[in-house]
Amino acid sequence: MSQEFVPDDNFSARPNDDSAVCEQEVVRIAVVGSRAAVLETIHTLYRLGFAAVGDWSPPQRGAKPGQVISVLIRRSRKA
Repeated sequence: MSQEFVPDDNFSARPNDDSAVCEQEVVRIAVVGSRAAVLETIHTLYRLGFAAVGDWSPPQRGAKPGQVISVLIRRSRKA
């Protein structure tokens, strides 16, 4: 019998594969308003060091006429 198919008696001593991978929490930040206001806010947040302009989604049509929405998705480690 090949050694690769022999059960590993030390299996329980290994760390759980799930614990080796950091769990991440997803946070979505949305900016909603007129196109000009949304772009101004995104650029202001960039100047403050919050997020790069290219990290935001392209402005999409919002729920109301003349309104757009842009979303930033951040991933962080769970506490």
